[in-house]
Amino acid sequence: MQRISSRNARFQVWQASLTNRTKRQRSGEFLVQGVRPISVAVDNGWPVRTVLTDASRPLSRWASDLLRRLPDVERVAMAPELLAELGEKDEAELIAVLELPADDLGRIPVGPDFLGVVFDRPTGPGNIGSIIRSADAFGAHGVIVTGHAADVYDPKAVRATTGSLFAVPAVRAPSHREVLDWIRRTDVPVVVVGTDEHGTTDVDAFDFTQPVLLLIGNETAGLSSAWQEAADHLVRIPITGSASSLNAANAATAVLYEISRQRSHSFKTR
Repeated sequence: MQRISSRNARFQVWQASLTNRTKRQRSGEFLVQGVRPISVAVDNGWPVRTVLTDASRPLSRWASDLLRRLPDVERVAMAPELLAELGEKDEAELIAVLELPADDLGRIPVGPDFLGVVFDRPTGPGNIGSIIRSADAFGAHGVIVTGHAADVYDPKAVRATTGSLFAVPAVRAPSHREVLDWIRRTDVPVVVVGTDEHGTTDVDAFDFTQPVLLLIGNETAGLSSAWQEAADHLVRIPITGSASSLNAANAATAVLYEISRQRSHSFKTR
C-alpha cells in the first residue's frame, strides 16, 4: 500500500481532474466519493483504478467490505488533509479513482421498449446529473449529451446523479448527426420526440409506449434548430401560474414520469 503525505505529482493529477476537463480526459480517470455512488459503481462492474483512504483512521465496515471486493486494486493511504481536498469535504473516508468509459453509443441497448434521453448543449453539470438520476428512476436505457456542453464527469454532475451514472450509460456525442446515424443503424423504429414550450401536443396526449428518443434542450436556448428539424414530434408540458417554463432538469423529469406512467399502464393492461 502506497502512502502519500505531500502534494506530489500523483496528488496533483487527481486534484487537476476535479476542475480540468482536458486533464481528466488525458488521464482517463475521474474521482468518485460517497458510499452509495462508489457502491453502485462497484456493483455494476465499473473499473476501479485506485482507492484512496484516510491514513489517520481505521476503515469503517463498509470501506473494509469494499476493499475485500477489490483485492487487486491499488490502495493509497493519504494524509487526511489531502484526502479532504480531493473529497471536497472534511469527512471523506474513501475516494475511488475510476476509469473513464468510452463515449460509445453502442453502450446503450436499443430494444422494443427503448427509451433514450438526449440533453442538447447543457451548460450546468448539476442539470446533467439530475437528468441522469431521473432517467435511471423512470426506466430510461441511456442518456446522451450532445454538442458543446458541460462534462458528464464533472464532479458536480457525478454528485448530482447520486450513483445513477453507474447504472445508466451516459455517452457524449459531438452533434445530432452521430446520434441519428446510430439510431438508423438499429432494427428498432425509434420515434424522435423533442420537448418545446411551443410543441403541438401535450405530453399526456402523446403515445410514449413506442420506442422513443426524448430530446431535452439547452437550459436557456432550448433545442438547437438541427434537433428541432430532426424531431418527428414536438411535445409540450402544459403549465399554469406565472411561470413561463420549467428548467431543463424539471422538464425532463416531468416527461420521463409521464412516459413511465403510460408504459406501466400499458404493461398492466396487456
